[in-house]
Amino acid sequence: MPDNTVPLPDFTRWPSFPFEGDMRVKPLAAPVEVEPPRSGEDASDCVACGTPDDAYVWVSERWRVRAMDRPTGLPMVLILECRSHLDLGDLPNLLAAELGVMTVRLERAIRSLDGVARVHVNRWGDGSAHLHLWFLARPYGRLQLRGTFLSLWDDILPVIPEQQWRESLAHVAAWLADFGGQAIAEPPHIQWEAPSTIAYSPTANTPPNVNANPVPSANPTEYAGSTAPEDHRTTGLDDIETIAPAEPQSTIAAESGALDQTPKQPQATT
Repeated sequence: MPDNTVPLPDFTRWPSFPFEGDMRVKPLAAPVEVEPPRSGEDASDCVACGTPDDAYVWVSERWRVRAMDRPTGLPMVLILECRSHLDLGDLPNLLAAELGVMTVRLERAIRSLDGVARVHVNRWGDGSAHLHLWFLARPYGRLQLRGTFLSLWDDILPVIPEQQWRESLAHVAAWLADFGGQAIAEPPHIQWEAPSTIAYSPTANTPPNVNANPVPSANPTEYAGSTAPEDHRTTGLDDIETIAPAEPQSTIAAESGALDQTPKQPQATT
């Protein structure tokens, strides 16, 4: 029987390739005569068009920036979208010019984060018809992550802490808001729990040999020959924050069209 195994390409031996061991090339499927429509070809069915501003990191009159629904392996993954239901080749001159400015501005904002060496900018366009550009932050010093496989490493690396992720989102939102628009993402709030009861003792801080002359009060006969009752104050727990249950995680592969899956609606990041 003839061996029809396709030899592995050279990039499988690159240091940046995230897999090793025995591998083989998948058989190439036959081309289809008519490609299926992408998600949101019609504006009435578009997830991006139907998502409110509070689900985004930063918004302006013509552009919006959103994040994944939860932290991933890279320091930051953000998506730039235009408000208008247009694809890249459909942009009028005004939006085309602004796209260049927004791309540079968002790249600088992400690169200003601690621990970020480079920002990869990608546009696939096979998943959703609504224009969206991906911005992937490569961690500083991680030379193995350089190059075209950064989006794969995002699903492999350990997930960054959520507090760090939210602080970074707020930093990027504030950076963009300095040039206009509105920052939606906010720094994480301090979560604390107060005791349910706090007891106060009027004599707890009294020195043992102090002259015990009573301090005159508005009513001279008040507490005469007796000790003032102990003051008990109750503190409620109404301002303790709660965290909503986690939603299933989105991935770059799913939203870019690499998987046959409809992208999920962006989740609020604040």
